[in-house]
Amino acid sequence: MEKSKTKQSKYFANTIRIVLIGILVSSCTVLQWRENDEEIFNNFENTNIQNEISYHTIDSLHATIRVQNIFLGKEKPLNLVFLHGSPASSSAWFNYVKDSTLLHRANIVLIDRPGYGYSNFGKEIPEIDKQAKIINEVLAKLALENRIVIGASYGGAIAALQASYSNRVRGVIMISPAIDPTIEKDIWGARFTQWWLTRWLVPTAYRVAGDEKVIHASELSEIENKWPSISIPVYHVHGDADDLVPYENIHYTEKVFQQHKIFTIPNTGHEISWSRPDVITPVLHEMIDVLQ
Repeated sequence: MEKSKTKQSKYFANTIRIVLIGILVSSCTVLQWRENDEEIFNNFENTNIQNEISYHTIDSLHATIRVQNIFLGKEKPLNLVFLHGSPASSSAWFNYVKDSTLLHRANIVLIDRPGYGYSNFGKEIPEIDKQAKIINEVLAKLALENRIVIGASYGGAIAALQASYSNRVRGVIMISPAIDPTIEKDIWGARFTQWWLTRWLVPTAYRVAGDEKVIHASELSEIENKWPSISIPVYHVHGDADDLVPYENIHYTEKVFQQHKIFTIPNTGHEISWSRPDVITPVLHEMIDVLQ
């Protein structure tokens, strides 16, 4: 009987070890939401799309940011700058980069936000304003004129803030943005990233997302005074069945931005930025039409 219990205990212990190893492997690979430079180049190998990847260090904020440029025509007047949500990386936008209708009209710039992809991966900078300043400095280094900045989810507010820091921004498109501090949802899973007993089990990208999430409402409150001064066009695209970032965020956009336009996507959830390019691409074209 004792031997049987001992075997069961060893079996249980070994099972736990296997599960933990599986979690750790996933943390290091599958759930990090990023591709390295070689993987990106391989992804575009069979296309006519020329990629340029560069890294830009912002010494004052201890950040190094990866940028992917697609400049098929230097004479193109507009630059589409894409900022992803959480957790994610610039790879989330590949369907747009491969869209020939966009490439014929604008240059495209994809940025890994701080803490994600290959921009100081795992070293979170959860402050919205600080992230926005980092992105602005990177874009200044690239000397990009006539920018349309597109931000999804957490990246929505960062995209809008670009208009506060540079007159080179001519338009903003926010996709499913969490921007109203009064209705910011408490995501229970984010707590796992804060408890010392469970934090180490959470994949790195999710830890960064959790650190952003727990202070997101207070961060949104800190930047509320920025919005009334933004006079350029601000488009807000949102699914009316979004169960992660409430659809009611559209009312906040209507209240705080001078030039706004709301695009409601019926019966659609939070995933529209990466799963529904058929819905988002026409919005991009519409803003290009307005600004050209």
